[in-house]
Amino acid sequence: MEIGRKLRALREEKEMSQGDIERATGLLRCYISRVEHGHTVPAIETLEKMAKALDVPFWQLFHDGNTKAVPLRLRNVGKAQKRSAKGDAHISEVRKRFVKMNPRDQKLFLILAMKFAKEAEE
Repeated sequence: MEIGRKLRALREEKEMSQGDIERATGLLRCYISRVEHGHTVPAIETLEKMAKALDVPFWQLFHDGNTKAVPLRLRNVGKAQKRSAKGDAHISEVRKRFVKMNPRDQKLFLILAMKFAKEAEE
């Protein structure tokens, strides 16, 4: 999944133009076009603005299905605890999907993971 293609599909599904997104977000139309064509990777804050403008939940930008995404729950494993087989299966699944992503989406995934990890610490 490329984030630009997903944004364009959602925009077209909502019958919105790039100009509509420009007015709703304050982002330039040429920037929106560059994102949709995969020439640039937007920051998390920019994606949040776009999701709000498209009136979709943020998670939907990263989900290809029609049903609501179920969050992956990873347990906090301490030094004294051993990893479970179920936890290993989750990590293995994330690894398989990560390898199939293009480099831009991998970078975005890592940025999101760091942001969520930081929020979990707080």
